[in-house]
Amino acid sequence: MTKLTLGPIAYHWSAEARSDFYARIADEAPVDEVYLGEVICSKRAPFHEAELPATIERLERAGKRVILSTLAEVMLKRERKATDDLAGIDAPEIEINNAAGLFARGRRPHRIGPFMNAYNEATIGWMAARGATHVCLPSEMPAPAIAVAARAASDLGLGVEVQVFGRVSLAVSARCYHARAHGRTKDNCQFVCEEDPDGMPLRSRDDQPILRVNGIQTQSESYLDLLPETPQLVADRVTHLRLMPQRVDMVAVAQVFRDAVDGRLSMSEADARLAVLSGDARLSNGFYHGAAGYRRIAMAAPV
Repeated sequence: MTKLTLGPIAYHWSAEARSDFYARIADEAPVDEVYLGEVICSKRAPFHEAELPATIERLERAGKRVILSTLAEVMLKRERKATDDLAGIDAPEIEINNAAGLFARGRRPHRIGPFMNAYNEATIGWMAARGATHVCLPSEMPAPAIAVAARAASDLGLGVEVQVFGRVSLAVSARCYHARAHGRTKDNCQFVCEEDPDGMPLRSRDDQPILRVNGIQTQSESYLDLLPETPQLVADRVTHLRLMPQRVDMVAVAQVFRDAVDGRLSMSEADARLAVLSGDARLSNGFYHGAAGYRRIAMAAPV
């Protein structure tokens, strides 16, 4: 059966908000696997690290598999140490998002996260030879490239994951855009990113929404929606479909995907429900169809 996964929270949510969120996920969401951990800014980690063991225990008790994700950007000694410490554990599973983590993990089993840019079968083969058991493909990949990479990974015995919902990560930087936008330095940001739990919107000169900023990360303005494309993804041997946490009802979002993938809901009806759940956020799938990422391309096949 195709597995639904929930990616790590990318934003600076409070410890209470995170705890409440994962309690609902554990009790109500039809997801099979949950990724935990701070992937964007190491300064945020102390705010929720103390709750991590309880969150893991609750999710596992509810039958979810837990995977711990490393930082996407490692620049400081303390970030290197945190990455080394995380890479050194044997359970839960580890998702590597940075070359420092890959080095620290060595040849022990691990998952490859989307920040590692596994764009082709040669890269996937190299990673598999060094202990990778699973790969999450980058969200910018078009359908033909996903098909080639997924089949190559499958032939090597790897799990294959693709993000199908939520804002797309476009870049990470050494600079904190959030701090600079408020006239602060990265070292004295005062955690202003907490004011934007779904990312800080950026608008063009003609006042059109174009991007979201999340600390050092640039994201798409729109929510990726590959729900209509899931039958083809599954046919191309994608084994895991990733939902990224957003400030919407993620339990309901997961239920829509589960019902559609399992055939209990038509794709057209499911996509209509997803549009309602997404609120004011636009939905997009341009990258998958080889177009600009923000575009919404209608599927040619009937659903």
